[in-house]
Amino acid sequence: MTEHTDQVLNALRQAPQFAQVTTFDSITRLGGLTNLVHRVDFRGSSVIVRISGAGTEDYIDRAVEGNNACAAASAGVAPEVIFVHPQTGLMITQTVPDVVTMTPALFKSRAGSSARAGAALAKLHRSGEVFQYRFELFAKIDDYLKILSTKDVELPAGYDGVVAAATPIKDVLAQATIPLSPCHCDPLCENFLDSGSIMWIVDWEYSGMNDPLWDLGDLSVEAGMDAGQDAALMQAYFGRAPTASETGRMVIYKAMCDLLWTLWGLIQHADNNPADDFWAYATGRFERCRSLMNAPEFQGHIAAVRKG
Repeated sequence: MTEHTDQVLNALRQAPQFAQVTTFDSITRLGGLTNLVHRVDFRGSSVIVRISGAGTEDYIDRAVEGNNACAAASAGVAPEVIFVHPQTGLMITQTVPDVVTMTPALFKSRAGSSARAGAALAKLHRSGEVFQYRFELFAKIDDYLKILSTKDVELPAGYDGVVAAATPIKDVLAQATIPLSPCHCDPLCENFLDSGSIMWIVDWEYSGMNDPLWDLGDLSVEAGMDAGQDAALMQAYFGRAPTASETGRMVIYKAMCDLLWTLWGLIQHADNNPADDFWAYATGRFERCRSLMNAPEFQGHIAAVRKG
């Protein structure tokens, strides 16, 4: 039982096949920074009920998310989608049994987890599935800035300067020949479920067609991966050592994901999301972005991408 039991059951009953459910074995609250996520066990079945958070409709297209979640399931990297409401974002999926929800600590302690994540991302990116929506980094930054302009919140000191310093990166990436792939685009550790032999991926709110190395760079940042973990991730992904240009794109996206999610955090802060201290989240990510961009080797990575 949770404080949201009635809300979860009412949501579950919106799916035609569960319309008559009145009893259950257990309802368990799971993680989630912006949404209500619960596991419901009943009648020998187990499903995940995801209720969208208030205000998320400002920056998430729930119809696109539903389409992409189904495509990811078809690719074999995500659980089956049982029901999705394209307006409200209510989503019901099959529970994946015998998995561990990953964290940065677990990515360090579970042997081979970085490689399993790399293999899962490779399976998604090479699946041939076509996601709706084009995740375009700098357009996304502009979109978030527009949202923030309507809210009572300040940007961290120096943010405009860092955005200006990123302009050459935008130009370098635009000139590179980068085939787009179906990408998760928000690879938090908690969106990876590890069985010990394979890694599943959930939560497709920000998914779209993108440079696939965004997913690797962003996951590395979220998991706090060290050089050895990065090497295992990239080796499993490519089936070989990455080129200098591939490594460069991955490192660039480490910085750029922090730049983007700084703004996302500020939106959560402005919306008074109680799930976390989002001001600290945003400023912490911003400082990490600035530190990486100021590192001596960063310009070398940009040069490697420019060279191709």
